[in-house]
Amino acid sequence: MNCEVCQLKELDVEHFEIREVLRCILHTIVFHRALGLVRPKDIDLELFEITYVQCGDVEVEKKLDEKIDQFISWVEKHPNKKRQVCISFYERKNKQHPWYKKIERLYWEQWHVNLNVTQHPKAHSSKSHHSKVVVDPGEGRSEDRSVRRAALEASLREVLFQIIKFVNEKKDHVPPITDGVMYFPYEITIPSFTDQLIIWCYYSVRQILPWTCLRGCFKLVTQPCSADYRSRQAE
Repeated sequence: MNCEVCQLKELDVEHFEIREVLRCILHTIVFHRALGLVRPKDIDLELFEITYVQCGDVEVEKKLDEKIDQFISWVEKHPNKKRQVCISFYERKNKQHPWYKKIERLYWEQWHVNLNVTQHPKAHSSKSHHSKVVVDPGEGRSEDRSVRRAALEASLREVLFQIIKFVNEKKDHVPPITDGVMYFPYEITIPSFTDQLIIWCYYSVRQILPWTCLRGCFKLVTQPCSADYRSRQAE
């Protein structure tokens, strides 16, 4: 199975902007990969003149918010670093082994959200109609901040158009739709204290821990390696 990968444009964000930026991007991706009937909900960003669409599903919103909270907590412990949030869509396949049955995840699409987070004084939290939003701690501080904010807003718009373009152009890899399923299964990977060091095999494009390829490749990487061979269970 081919796994299409979309590397989204890197965004330079400050700490207080992370939540809105990630919400906008992740919800847009999930909305465009929704199946069947959804109840679209327009959301106006508070920091930018941008409106995006959510699926109107409470469980989806909860799942995304939990991951965003985890990412923000990680950033607070590891400031001033470029980081990536990855949302992966997959199929579940039963694989029969001689002694047991295993359910594998075959990844068919990955989106890499790239953020360069800069450290600034902590902001104050406030409540909005769709939960927590962080307020700019330096509102009105300088003209430079307004210029930077305008540049980020323009870049965020570019990312949204990049998502729409990818969805419209890349269709052949999308698996058949199953009746009664509202969303393709997906997972969101954020940095961890081990930097999400994962062993991958590009041949099948699936996570293979604690597996190795036929060449015995144990290289720890955050993306699939370029090896073009199958994997087998490590001995």
